Amino acid sequence: MQKHYLTVPIRRMAFADLLEQVGSTGRFQVLHVILLCTPVLLMASHNLLQNFVAMVPPHHCSTHSNMSRTQLSPEEILQITVPLNEAGKPQSCQRYVAPQWHLLAQNGSSATQMNNGVVLEGCVDGWSYNMTDMTSTIISDWHLVCDLRSLKQMGQTIYMGGVLVGALVFGGLSDRYGRRILLLISNLLMAVSGTCAAFSPSFSLFCLFRFGCGMALSGVGLNTFSLIVEWIPTRVRTFTGTATGYCYTAGQMLLPAIAYFITDWRWLTLTVSLPFYVFFLIAWWFHESSRWLAINNKPERAVKMLKSVARFNGRHEEGEKINMLQECMNKELSCSQGTHSALDLFRTPKMRIMTLCLSATWLSTSFAYYGLAMDLQKFGVNIYLIQVIFGAVDIPAKVVITVCMSFFGRRPSQCGALVVAGVTILINLLVPYDKQTVRTCLAVVGKGCLAASFSCCYLYSGELFPTIIRQSGMGWVSMTARVGAMVAPMVQLTGDYIPWLPGLIFGGAPILSGFAAVFLPETLGTHLPDTIQDVEDRGSGRGSKCPRPTKETTILQDTKYPCTHLTLITKTCRGEVFKHFKRGAGSELLPPFLCVGLADCAFTSRSSTSENRRL
Repeated sequence: MQKHYLTVPIRRMAFADLLEQVGSTGRFQVLHVILLCTPVLLMASHNLLQNFVAMVPPHHCSTHSNMSRTQLSPEEILQITVPLNEAGKPQSCQRYVAPQWHLLAQNGSSATQMNNGVVLEGCVDGWSYNMTDMTSTIISDWHLVCDLRSLKQMGQTIYMGGVLVGALVFGGLSDRYGRRILLLISNLLMAVSGTCAAFSPSFSLFCLFRFGCGMALSGVGLNTFSLIVEWIPTRVRTFTGTATGYCYTAGQMLLPAIAYFITDWRWLTLTVSLPFYVFFLIAWWFHESSRWLAINNKPERAVKMLKSVARFNGRHEEGEKINMLQECMNKELSCSQGTHSALDLFRTPKMRIMTLCLSATWLSTSFAYYGLAMDLQKFGVNIYLIQVIFGAVDIPAKVVITVCMSFFGRRPSQCGALVVAGVTILINLLVPYDKQTVRTCLAVVGKGCLAASFSCCYLYSGELFPTIIRQSGMGWVSMTARVGAMVAPMVQLTGDYIPWLPGLIFGGAPILSGFAAVFLPETLGTHLPDTIQDVEDRGSGRGSKCPRPTKETTILQDTKYPCTHLTLITKTCRGEVFKHFKRGAGSELLPPFLCVGLADCAFTSRSSTSENRRL
């Protein structure tokens, strides 16, 4: 039987190979990561800014206006004007309708007096504030106390609503228009919105501009993480992702230091917003993700970026060789073209399960995290000190989670961090309220576990979502996280009626999501998926048994059944090969790693009746 041989050179260069060629851990990557991580320091400041600008100072009703003409001391005026609460301190929201002169004779024993028959009224003349820690807050400026006290939590909810909207908007736009341009826009929006918030004349405008800050924060965070993870190799992905998390940790400890010296809320807001003008200018230097450019049918720009990185890393010769690979890149990555949206997160079975499990993980982590971190005054400790402690606990927590992710894998680390956090919060419900030290320590441990969970979430999600919709996926899970952050302040308000209910909810949510994370695939040591099909094939073994060739592959064709031509087509870059043969032609299946398009490879004879057969 006569046989013809078709010899095909098929060295498939994956993006990881190209990155290694131009330098995957060179000077470019080091400077790139450092500059991208710098804004993360102040992202933490904006997230937790409410703890200081909305600090509730000790307050009570202002005394009657005619009392200033008396010869009494301020303490005596307060004694006959404002009743005391059960703790022996002036009530915050009520005063006597008329001065109670007889209380002066009791020499301050009114703490135990019964106010039966005494007529009280609200703070009709306003409030007096004890501004010990801050000279000015939005609470004291706009009197967000008593009947308006829920507006404090509403302000944080509106900010988190901005973060949610930003995750939806900037996530999808980034997948369509690129990471770099959206990072530029986000930095500028953060700078402008923060500046306007600092000079807001009313609480409504303050909330509006804080909403803009929240949107910008999502854009900065999502695009920063994608630009980092898409320019570094797999082997240092865990380290780099954790380093980014440490920048956020440092930002948590930086905020109380800034707030300690800048005690006016307007100047504090301005201080953490102005640096984003500088970050906006720095962002012009950043290189667009070559992985994103290639996937989105921009191979010329992708090659240009890779050559620029090669020159920056001192690999000029390797950079010039990239030109030879441009045509191959055109063919190999054309398989991923098409219109994609957030709906693709739910179209296929594995993507759907993965997205739902990640959503539960992000929502519960953020929900419990901000439930603890945004109500620091309840611990009865100096607010500057407790903020530093809450920030410092992230350091050992992230060291532990980094080691666990590297040696045990992402999935067990994610599950463990969530379950331990939830159990710690629930245990706190059993500790008496007078044991403030024990309660604070348990809260710190729980917060550390949630910080570790966040660190794992960012890295794990970035590895699970494919490049073609990575930003849409990160935007979606970030959105669910902000839903949790928005709901957390509302849950805290239920503590006014059922004191143990917030702790039960904050502790139960992480435990439930920890079990949901069991259904996520492991990504330790794997390459980033580029297409949705890559995600669907993960764990199925497709392509894993065929090693990547380093030399020519010979394809054997029996000419007993002549064919018109041989065309190798791939639609998913996973080796789904179409071969055109006459019905019944015998041939071995081409190896699944063959993703190079060939057309019109003619044999010795042609047939006008040849049919297509998909193998």
